[in-house]
Parts: sequence; C-alpha cells; structure tokens
Amino acid sequence: MLRYEDTIREQVNRDEDCSQSSMQLMAMRVVMLSLIGERNRLGGEEQLLTIDERLKLDCRAVSRTPLKVAQGAGQGIGQAIGQGKAQARRER
Repeated sequence: MLRYEDTIREQVNRDEDCSQSSMQLMAMRVVMLSLIGERNRLGGEEQLLTIDERLKLDCRAVSRTPLKVAQGAGQGIGQAIGQGKAQARRER
C-alpha cells in the first residue's frame, strides 16, 4: 500500500494520470477493511493505545542499581564477563 501511495504522489507531482494506481490502492483498502472485520468477528479485536496512553506506560527498569558486571571499575566489558564466567565455573 505504501508503494502505491508513493507512486501516486510521484505521478501527481509529474502531473501524470494516477487513476490506475488510485483504484488499486482503494481496492487494497477494501480488502484490508474486510480482513479487519473478519478478525474482529473471530474475537481478535484489541484496543490500540493512543500516544498519551503509550507514554504513560511504566517501561522503566525494575532496579536502578547497575549490574555487577558493569560495576567492575577499570575493566572492559569482555574482561568482566570473562571473570564472571570463571567465577561461575568455580562455584560449581
């Protein structure tokens, strides 16, 4: 659908006939609406969140403390991970 919309914009900008592309786009939209209606009849209806509702969702991290791996001062991440693996092997 997006490709047809882009094609229509290009054709309008070039002052060309865009009736064929427009008809195909409208046919796609009719099919899309029928598929949405079928999904809703089968019980698949869900409410889409508005922008405000999405921004109000609590998506923050559970804890503000950094991971133990990241606390290794002066170490690269690869070194800290390697040390964590070695410690896990010793604990077994």
